[in-house]
Amino acid sequence: MNFPRSRKGHRGIAGFAAVAVLLGGIVAQPSAVEEDDSASPLAHYLRWALDRLQFEQVLDTNPPDSTAELDALKQDAIDKEARRPPKKADLLAAVAAAEPISQQPQIDLTVIELNQFGRPVSSGTVLMSPQYPDGKVVPVDRNLHTTDVRWRQWDDAGWYANNGQGTIDVVPDRENAATDFMSPYPGSVLKLMVAFGVLRLVDQGQISLDDTYDYSPIAPISSLCGPGSSNTVRNYLDASLTWSSNNASCAMVKLLHDRGAIDGLNQTFQDLGLETLQLKNTNPLTGGRWGNPVTMSSLDTAKLLMLVNGGLGILWKAPNGTDVTAAVLSDASRTFFKSKLGDQGMNITLSTTNWCGAAYPAPGIPQLTPSRWIGADGTVTIPGQGIAYGHDARLCNNTAEVTYAHKNGWVNNTGADAGIVKALPGKGGRTYIVSMFSNLGYQYVDSNRPPAGAENVWFTEKLAKLGKIVDEYEKRRYP
Repeated sequence: MNFPRSRKGHRGIAGFAAVAVLLGGIVAQPSAVEEDDSASPLAHYLRWALDRLQFEQVLDTNPPDSTAELDALKQDAIDKEARRPPKKADLLAAVAAAEPISQQPQIDLTVIELNQFGRPVSSGTVLMSPQYPDGKVVPVDRNLHTTDVRWRQWDDAGWYANNGQGTIDVVPDRENAATDFMSPYPGSVLKLMVAFGVLRLVDQGQISLDDTYDYSPIAPISSLCGPGSSNTVRNYLDASLTWSSNNASCAMVKLLHDRGAIDGLNQTFQDLGLETLQLKNTNPLTGGRWGNPVTMSSLDTAKLLMLVNGGLGILWKAPNGTDVTAAVLSDASRTFFKSKLGDQGMNITLSTTNWCGAAYPAPGIPQLTPSRWIGADGTVTIPGQGIAYGHDARLCNNTAEVTYAHKNGWVNNTGADAGIVKALPGKGGRTYIVSMFSNLGYQYVDSNRPPAGAENVWFTEKLAKLGKIVDEYEKRRYP
């Protein structure tokens, strides 16, 4: 959607020309006839870009081929335990035996453009699924809200067995919505909701960032969360947001349960009009059990990040008509939150600077990689994840154009990334939020994936290409 008093910038032709180059010279223009003309040029552009990236060409390394395997996926829907990407030998064998994906992947993408005051000036949301293989633009109102979608909870088995059609509603009373969409599981992007909830407790004076929290999970110990630990709230949030520590995140979920704050957090999201953000069914004894009842749409996640980013005045109106402003979080909490997202170590999805200079995967959003993770030789190492990427990130930092304060997530059937993009000085005026959820986790690979050197590449490089295309469009709109 477009908002009044937007910044001036190049529209349409420059953006589509850019994507034509990035997609290998494709020059066909998107058809506006097939879309709702009330949607923004940005929304049409995102749909066109998703369609032209041909996500249906990825390969599936582990499609279920029996009733027993489908039944196992149904168990996954109840409790997604800790899943690390397969070991090198297992991955090579899986890639060699991979089959074409059985149907169009599930993708939920939103971009919100911001002006210099942090206020939205335009947005676009597009969904892609077996039901909408060419992508479908979602109309949103002036409050960045839509009633046009019947959001469904992710279903691991149902994606295969039910043609990507969900059966459990996320938001009630949407039976007559024009679009029916099963939201991909958010993976570790859910840690944005956890951090928001913890920082709300800080703002309310219930806890302090420098309080020590003794994480004492009650047996049986979750394989997702690991054993007990003791640290400050500040350090737990740092580990959760910068390198995606599951132990730290489980500790913070348990802290929310200990304070009786989970239901209040979910209600806060509803009150703010972020109705698809639901941190439900987690285990109060361990902070684990991150299953499919935990839901996030790209649109509501982008709006949450708009609150984290901060902006002057009213950002949108809640369902009850009250004004929503950045004061939902204190200045101190927003500053802390943004700093941790800006220290992101896992730059591996819509941005791929951890592999700077590699032939594969393709470059994504041209971000500045935080110096925190760069060693004396210029390579990125994430000790908590036990990963050394082996490419000199300083080369990409020399040509970086933006900062990217973000959080990504991954399991076998989740590839997600959401964050705040801001141009570096002298690199154009773009500021925008991008939020993307898909079922394209490390189970899905590219046919051109090299046989060696890509062991820590967990996603199809098409996601990085998407990040690059979006950023090039924004760069041309707001030079």
